[in-house]
Amino acid sequence: MISKNTICLWYDGTALDAAKFYAETFPDSAVGAVLRAPGDYPSGKQGDVLTVGFTVMGIPCLGLNGRPAFRHSEAFSFQVATDDQAETDRLWNAIVGNGGQESACGWCKDKWGLSWQITPRALTAAITDPDPAAARRAFEAMMEMTKIDIAAVEAARRG
Repeated sequence: MISKNTICLWYDGTALDAAKFYAETFPDSAVGAVLRAPGDYPSGKQGDVLTVGFTVMGIPCLGLNGRPAFRHSEAFSFQVATDDQAETDRLWNAIVGNGGQESACGWCKDKWGLSWQITPRALTAAITDPDPAAARRAFEAMMEMTKIDIAAVEAARRG
């Protein structure tokens, strides 16, 4: 069944590779229908992958092989709430270690240029602490990190 609202992500001929990576990396993710060109067209041949339906953590997506006309930017990202350091490390390392790129404060990009926020729930709790001084210390610690270190955030929170 086609979802009423689907996120469409533009790729330069690599939508199927990206969908497979996401399905292997994230829970509740899968590759769905692959639509191939029924005939030759100006920028491709019969049988080329046009679109790939997939889900990322239950979110319906469509990968569109639109060629290099548009690139991903930080204006769109997936934010993944992780439960512990092991999950944070596993997802971060999968993205960055597969040709991706580190950024600041828990952000990284996959090799296709799509941005991800790998955000431990403990970080969210720390920077929303009802004690403003504790929240500020946790926030300042986060601002110095690439991948989030939960133990360091908690230590800063405690002062």
